[in-house]
Amino acid sequence: MDSILVVDDEARMRTLLQRILGQQGFSVVPAGGPEQALSALAAQQVDLVLLDLVLGPHSGLPLLDRLRREHPQVPVIVVSGVTDVAVRVQALDRGAIDVVGKPFDPVELHARIRRHLDHGTAPTGRYVEAGGLRLDLSRRTVEGPGGTRALAEREAALLAHLMRRRGDVCTREELLRSVWGLDFDPGTNLVDVNIRRLRLKVLGLPMETVRGVGYCFVGA
Repeated sequence: MDSILVVDDEARMRTLLQRILGQQGFSVVPAGGPEQALSALAAQQVDLVLLDLVLGPHSGLPLLDRLRREHPQVPVIVVSGVTDVAVRVQALDRGAIDVVGKPFDPVELHARIRRHLDHGTAPTGRYVEAGGLRLDLSRRTVEGPGGTRALAEREAALLAHLMRRRGDVCTREELLRSVWGLDFDPGTNLVDVNIRRLRLKVLGLPMETVRGVGYCFVGA
């Protein structure tokens, strides 16, 4: 049974999500704030996090940053009533795999959760090998000269796409559409942010930047 950590400062919303997700077959761990959330992650296996962007008087973005830094293998879906598009895009830029607005439809929320737990954004086939790297799409890890590193869901999907297209220049438009399912938005830097994260995590990543166009995986 997949375990979902629900981080929301409203007890009523935690109770609602616990009931809905429980009926859908998930095990739910409720947390009212950052400290409870981090304690839960340290104490037990969590497969996915649902995170509100407003936690009392504080923003949920710092917690999102910490989750991506300390638990990169656990996908985070933002579930929030925040309507400011800039804030929602910022959450995606900082590592959230999806954003769902409040009020939400339980059927849609379930579909989004299931999609990410089933690794629906990843290409088919468990392993991708190229350029001295071995990417495990099931575990979302990459092995290379620098050892084995854990990747976030989008990082793994992005690296897989580039490795499968090795030697080809992949445009930002192509990567946004393939990995995030988004139409091109000249105002977003989602691709560049995730490429930077991959370069920090993967020693000697054979990736070239094609200025003004996109990226090319050059490893054989």
